[in-house]
Amino acid sequence: MSTQITMPALSPTMEEGNLAKWHVKVGDTIEPGQVIAEIETDKATMEVEAVDEGVIEELLVAEGTQGVKVNTPIARLKGDGAENPAAKAAHAPAAEAKKEIAPPKAPPQASPTGTPATAEQKSRTLASPLARRLAAQGGIDLAGLKGSGPNGRVVKADIEASAGATSAQAPQHQAQPAQSQQAPPAQAQPSREVARPSAAKPPARSLEQMGIPSGSYDLVPLDMMRKTIARRMTDSFRDIPHFPLTIDIEIDGLLKARADINKRFAEQGVKISVNDMCIKAAALALKIVPEANASYTPDGIAMHHHADIAIAVAIRGGLITPIIRAAETKGLAQISHEMADLAERARTKKLKPEEFQGGTFSISNMGMMGIKHFASIINEPHGMIMSIGAGEKRPVVKNDALAIATVMTVTVTCDHRVVDGALGAAFLKAFKSFLEDPMAMLL
Repeated sequence: MSTQITMPALSPTMEEGNLAKWHVKVGDTIEPGQVIAEIETDKATMEVEAVDEGVIEELLVAEGTQGVKVNTPIARLKGDGAENPAAKAAHAPAAEAKKEIAPPKAPPQASPTGTPATAEQKSRTLASPLARRLAAQGGIDLAGLKGSGPNGRVVKADIEASAGATSAQAPQHQAQPAQSQQAPPAQAQPSREVARPSAAKPPARSLEQMGIPSGSYDLVPLDMMRKTIARRMTDSFRDIPHFPLTIDIEIDGLLKARADINKRFAEQGVKISVNDMCIKAAALALKIVPEANASYTPDGIAMHHHADIAIAVAIRGGLITPIIRAAETKGLAQISHEMADLAERARTKKLKPEEFQGGTFSISNMGMMGIKHFASIINEPHGMIMSIGAGEKRPVVKNDALAIATVMTVTVTCDHRVVDGALGAAFLKAFKSFLEDPMAMLL
């Protein structure tokens, strides 16, 4: 019986991917852990490892194919007993000789479940890459699971079932553990698609139905990134009660401190940006107002241990939000170095899933594009997103006299289920204090 290799789910929300490149061809012998293909998701290009061993019998999906649905067969391995003809011919004489002198086989030992366990089963457990990732995150032993996938392979549903059973058996006083900075297992926070009741959507109207004549425009097909952005932003704007809070911040002291730092440490390759300083200030403000560093879940408010700051980076066809983890613990030079590396790899779609999935707070900075003021849509599961505008010379009143200062307008969009007005204002007050007195970030 042949074994099918299917399009893997490389993240909990992945629905389809592009098969960018094959690393194997028909007739190749593969083994578990071997890289066999590259898959493009809406955010990154990732390598796919083989789960089973065997010989490639057929590549069912060609390189460059777009929009391949998760679990669609993309290749097939030869059935049991079939192997590469060349390898079979080479091993035939040795196999025959071995058969003549082979001693009687002892019956295989029974496993704890009562079924015989072969050496191969003992040495490894068949599991999909996503299942392995979720098991590692949830501390689940794959060897103790019975897989429901092809050939007994452990799949995502098996991990979720195991996590659910463990959660049900836990004592009540442990039912709501504090959330760490690590990405939670899939069962910990049900996806909004699962939690939300289905609602009938009105049929989409064509442009012709809205009065735009056919042939007067060119239709550019939606790629996976644009589809994902459209779906997630629609869900967020429709389902989350947003409200904005805006404040003006004088940044002359910030600009001077930045210039002094860059001049003093230029020989060490340090080049701090205003954005780097905003990341640090936001992280410290979230530690001063920890109630704002939170996410809404159907089971309660998740209070995060660290300020994992996601930064919106514009790339071709959309944007992505790489994350500075535990930003409150890092200095400006480290934040600057990490941000430059993440942004560069984001533009070439080389980020790992854990580098752009999750986070606790978002920043979108359009000041370098000359935008003075804007309000962003919340990036779930974050409780807030900060929108930073351009710093510019503006007239201000100081000591009852007119003066000139460099002013930057900042807006936070808040999820009212998590952050109310007073809490959002307290966060902005703390953030402003760090930007207007940069030396406070060193304490």
